Amino acid sequence: MSFQAYMDNVEAKTGRSPDALKAIAIEKGLADDQGLAPGVKAGAIIDWLKADYDLGHGHAMSLVAWIKGKRS
Repeated sequence: MSFQAYMDNVEAKTGRSPDALKAIAIEKGLADDQGLAPGVKAGAIIDWLKADYDLGHGHAMSLVAWIKGKRS
């Protein structure tokens, strides 16, 4: 599956775009404009996405990559 397919599936499953989810992560203090917030590990974001949006590990990891700046 391509990275874009993962992002499309994240949006379909959550009803929110990757950018909207990044904005929520920033509001929660898990991320900032540069990527992950200082001291935050990917596991914290994965746990949040699994709990609040019922995403699987792979889809959550793809969003972590998005937050860190990956676009393809």
